[in-house]
Amino acid sequence: MYVIIVGGGNTGSHLARILLNEGHTIRIVEERPALLEKLKTELLPDVVVTGDGSAPTVLEQAGVDKALVLAAVTGSDETNLVITSLARYEFNVPRIIARVNNPKNAWMFTEEMGVDVALDQADILSHLVAEEMSLGDMMTLLKLRKGKYSLVEEKVSPGSKVVNKYLKDVTLPKECVVAAIIRQGSLVIPRGDTVFEPADEVLAVVHVNQLAQLAALLSDSE
Repeated sequence: MYVIIVGGGNTGSHLARILLNEGHTIRIVEERPALLEKLKTELLPDVVVTGDGSAPTVLEQAGVDKALVLAAVTGSDETNLVITSLARYEFNVPRIIARVNNPKNAWMFTEEMGVDVALDQADILSHLVAEEMSLGDMMTLLKLRKGKYSLVEEKVSPGSKVVNKYLKDVTLPKECVVAAIIRQGSLVIPRGDTVFEPADEVLAVVHVNQLAQLAALLSDSE
């Protein structure tokens, strides 16, 4: 997959390394001299494009006509919005992701501005902290669909109401599915006749508004 990353700071350079390791073709656009030297040293020199990523000519130099994904991850929300608008309406890039630096600006990162996915780091981190504070041992492994759903891991407590029950007989939250169960270090594929046992590690995809319901279901009954 051909990916353009605009912004060579910590976020952009780390994303670039991940994508290169996964075998993707990337170009990373940066104009700050100090960062350019670092990027060319840490990454392959031919993946680094020098210039202002909000300039159409620079995006063309980066091969925007071939890009399936563009990620605007500079430290400026205004710049990121200019880039996403260009990518969508000038170059018709299929998938566009933007970094939100200031949560107060998140409302501007919409489809009308060319943004498919807006990543508000401060908001995501804040919600993760809040979830950990309120849900005890439940661990959030992954955020999905702009944070609307979460892949979580929760251990079945010995006193939980689901212990010794078939999965088909357990009333899960409406928007929740059990994806896997780890039992004594082995993977159990959940089926209707799977019986929950104490200390099972349940992996589930659940709507964020129903995390508390799932946590209560798997914890000790009062």
